[in-house]
Amino acid sequence: MTGLARRRDRRVYLASHPVLFALLAATRGRPVRRLGSTVLVHGAEAYRTVLTRVPLDRTAAGTTGGAAGELAGPGALFDQHGDEHRGTRRGTAAMLDVATLRPIWRKLLDDRLTVLAAGGELDLVPLAAELAGATAAEVLGLDVDPVELAAAARVAAAAAARAHLPGPGRRRAEAAAATTAARLVDMVTPGGQPGEAGLRSMIAVAAINTTVAAMPRAVAWVCDDDLWKHAGDPVLTDELLRVTAPTPLLPRVAAADADVEGCPVRAGDRLLLIARHAAEAHRRRPDVTDAAPARTAQLVFGVGPHACPGAGLARAQLADLLAALAPFQPVVVRARADRKAALPGWRSLTVRAAA
Repeated sequence: MTGLARRRDRRVYLASHPVLFALLAATRGRPVRRLGSTVLVHGAEAYRTVLTRVPLDRTAAGTTGGAAGELAGPGALFDQHGDEHRGTRRGTAAMLDVATLRPIWRKLLDDRLTVLAAGGELDLVPLAAELAGATAAEVLGLDVDPVELAAAARVAAAAAARAHLPGPGRRRAEAAAATTAARLVDMVTPGGQPGEAGLRSMIAVAAINTTVAAMPRAVAWVCDDDLWKHAGDPVLTDELLRVTAPTPLLPRVAAADADVEGCPVRAGDRLLLIARHAAEAHRRRPDVTDAAPARTAQLVFGVGPHACPGAGLARAQLADLLAALAPFQPVVVRARADRKAALPGWRSLTVRAAA
């Protein structure tokens, strides 16, 4: 059963990013490997070193901070430093309060899962998108259709990702990215607060795209590996997020010379931090009886000042989804990978009740 779970999950990489996935798989034998001016970081300790000790250019093109600036201007957490960054992190973490937000998605799950009780089929991708959109709308205090908000955030992220790919059509992709970003900014800043546009847009983009990527993949793994009996165990939640690694790669740029596990890094070098390899997603299956150390599982959410403030929210949402689905012990009946999404994921993942 484990082989089926891993084979199915590999499809999301092979469908959307086949060349990149092959390159990363071919180079993961070393914890750090240089290819020209790019440094690939696979090992856990090297990954931690880059995020905690190497000075990083927070606004460089092609990085998360650079993408945030292109999306909606400065002030989006990823492009900040020092006290400003710490203050924004604390404020963002307070906005993502699980106790406040949990009733939003629990009611939605109660409403949407009735189709399984009636013997019908349920596509988990639109469910995850609606859940993510409803949560983001509540966080941002927006009176908008959660499905429309989720669609805008997903389209903006996908367009931004395509705009950074080399090859023909780059200008057209950049124009599309600008258009979709403007549409999202208008939606998340209805009062026209320009100083908040960057942060609000990035909260929507990050929360919605990671949720839509992670939740259906995690459920598919539980179905294929017959893990429903462990659905109430928080260890399973951590393990599933570790192996699915919703954001499998973190692009960064070095701001100064450094050394990472014996590999010299020069200012301006592009750093590709492979979160899924650092967290051993490619080696260790999710196992509640022999789980990866918490220090390893946490790596998919970053480290230190670069840790994701939404980690607790992500764990709570997935735990509640699994608990709601467990009585039905669903099985996957159809799955179609998304070839255009910003993050590896399913375009549709349809399940039905087996219990």
